[in-house]
Amino acid sequence: MTESTPAHASAPVSASYCAPEPAPRPEPATEGPFAACVLCQEPTEYPESAKGITLCPVCEWQEAQRTACSG
Repeated sequence: MTESTPAHASAPVSASYCAPEPAPRPEPATEGPFAACVLCQEPTEYPESAKGITLCPVCEWQEAQRTACSG
């Protein structure tokens, strides 16, 4: 080891290393029938054939706020 190389040198860590990737989302439907929101039963922008939990834009935004602040 030389004097110019510190003993604790390590590889740089990517800033996005710990950042979660967003989950894949179904394509918005252009025509009905639309899936109902699982929380408020309002129509969503997703088709009825979309798998998984479908949320309307309002509930989706509120859920994102809750998970962002949950620490």
